[in-house]
Amino acid sequence: MFKWFANGADRTRKSWVRPFVTCALLILATLVCDCQTVSALPASKAMAIPAFARKYGLPCSACHTAWPELNNFGQVFRDNGYQLMNDRDSPIWQNPSYFPITFRITPNWHRESTSNQPVDLVPGGTGEGNVTVSRNVTQAGFDLSGMDLWSAGTLYKNISFQLLPSSNAMTVWHFESAWVRFDNIKGTPWLNFKFGRFELDNLVSEKRFLFISGNGGLYQVYHFNVPGSANNFGYGDNQIGMELMGHSANSYTRYSISLLSSNEGGTGLTSSNLPGGAPSSRTYDGNLAFSQAFNAGSWGFERVGAFAYIGQRPTFFQTTQNGATQLVGLGNEPFYRIGFAGDFYIKNLELLPLFMHGHDSAYLGNGIASNSGPLPSTSRAPSFNGGFLEAHYYVSPQLVFLGRFEKIDVGQQADTGNPGNFGNVTAYSVGYRYYPIMFSRAGLAFHNEYSISKSIGIVPESLDGTGLPPLLPTQGVWSSSIFIGFDFDF
Repeated sequence: MFKWFANGADRTRKSWVRPFVTCALLILATLVCDCQTVSALPASKAMAIPAFARKYGLPCSACHTAWPELNNFGQVFRDNGYQLMNDRDSPIWQNPSYFPITFRITPNWHRESTSNQPVDLVPGGTGEGNVTVSRNVTQAGFDLSGMDLWSAGTLYKNISFQLLPSSNAMTVWHFESAWVRFDNIKGTPWLNFKFGRFELDNLVSEKRFLFISGNGGLYQVYHFNVPGSANNFGYGDNQIGMELMGHSANSYTRYSISLLSSNEGGTGLTSSNLPGGAPSSRTYDGNLAFSQAFNAGSWGFERVGAFAYIGQRPTFFQTTQNGATQLVGLGNEPFYRIGFAGDFYIKNLELLPLFMHGHDSAYLGNGIASNSGPLPSTSRAPSFNGGFLEAHYYVSPQLVFLGRFEKIDVGQQADTGNPGNFGNVTAYSVGYRYYPIMFSRAGLAFHNEYSISKSIGIVPESLDGTGLPPLLPTQGVWSSSIFIGFDFDF
């Protein structure tokens, strides 16, 4: 594919002029745009670990197109359970000073702005004369992202693991990922068994992608639910369960089958990684994924794939103390997400298209208990169609320009009284990452990004949905982020 990714010695340091000129243009854009969202920065949106480069004596570019995104060699290494399939795979052969751990954090400056926010006409005012009006809300300043403390590797040959405690900027910790995997069962790469909490086998990973900002730092369609739905599912969220996956020797052909708890990856048998989450339902979800790749010669490496997630969520709960305490989720109703994706190269241009169709049951989509009798005549089973096209242009091993367009349209509203475009989302992101260093001991990226999204009548989809819905369901909420930071790990 890109010959200059194969050898770290081929890298040449580019001038800092181009990155800072682009940075200045982004700052100028903030002065002429008055849209917004108020949100925290992602605590754990992408992962990479230079400890692997230290272990095997390889440059980081051996596994990454642009850190943290994987190239095909990196995908094969990951599919093999973080092994090169040689005598150095087992930790018992490693130097005692080697420890597979990486710290990652991103000090930054960012500006968040959101339009059509309901606020008091008189700030801080009270009394009958004070009314609610729509205003833009804007914040800007220096900040920290969350921090990842990532460890991964092998416990023994063909037994791999990953452990990722992650915190937000306020040091609230949770386990983003924790699993053990038995690799190459019966000596074949077609049988690998994983158990724990992990990212779904997405062809286009939200954990390894190159955007960071509040609006750009997630795929909107991965977390979308039609307005009114009681569903808490996000396809980009890590889930907890077990996975059987297999791949050809070069990982051109891949499949995975997952059996997962119906609790959105929550621990303690609740739907949250923190205390107080709703109890999980007494059911299981399933995820299927398949992809096929081929080498297109001088054009590059091409891959296509498809996925299907089939699950259930409760519509009411078993309770005690006259309904004060929820015990177990009941009245489970089904939903599904299906789609296809690709990863295509045209020389130095990478294109990542994805399409998703989502559907919830009418009870789940309207947040109505399934034991409450017939549905109202206006209730429908909601559905939506969405997707994105993301582009990366690799100027050199040290500089990549980014762009993404994303669109979500509600196909059928949960309630026939809702406007037809209620909940529709349109989003745009542009930026670049410049890597002054990327060695086996540490990596540093100078990251600049501008992202903006428009959501009709709902809380902005930025990050986990911060801000407030507008006063009218037909109003569009523009939410924008400008992000300038130093993304580093060591």
